[in-house]
Amino acid sequence: MPPRVVNWGRRWYLVAWDVDRDDWRTFRADRITPRTPAGPRFAPRGDPEGDAAAYVAGKVSAAAWRHHARVTVHAPAATVLERINPAVGVVEAVDGRTCVLVTGADTLESLAVHLSVLGCDFTVTEPPELVAYLRELAGRYARSTPAATPLAPGAGAPAPVAGSPDEGSSPAACSR
Repeated sequence: MPPRVVNWGRRWYLVAWDVDRDDWRTFRADRITPRTPAGPRFAPRGDPEGDAAAYVAGKVSAAAWRHHARVTVHAPAATVLERINPAVGVVEAVDGRTCVLVTGADTLESLAVHLSVLGCDFTVTEPPELVAYLRELAGRYARSTPAATPLAPGAGAPAPVAGSPDEGSSPAACSR
């Protein structure tokens, strides 16, 4: 039963109930070959998960990610849902104060950006590479001390703080 055709990421997707699998499926419209006759009639069903567009966004974007993450966010699900686009991830309520965000991106850097714009405390459950990257990023931010006055053009970086890891060494190099 094809209840909806949804546009997502410059492609059209058919959302349909697959009677053989007894589950919802998404199909790229440009890969469908029409059948004649069209087949038996069907009884209408509601949209999967109540919103066909959100369903497609979750299925299609997740399949394209290079890095996948599972993050416990220390905020209500409703708060997190207000702050992210459905293409960024799926939010699952744990209780009234905590939720899980299942998300992904092409790069660890992009994942870090998604998490930083939440404005909430969070705990990364997986992957370990994201945990390591966030620790590296936190260290970089910690080493970045705000200058009391803006530096004049051409002026060097401020001297390292006594006792900091950078004391007596050159500024940390950017990593990719």
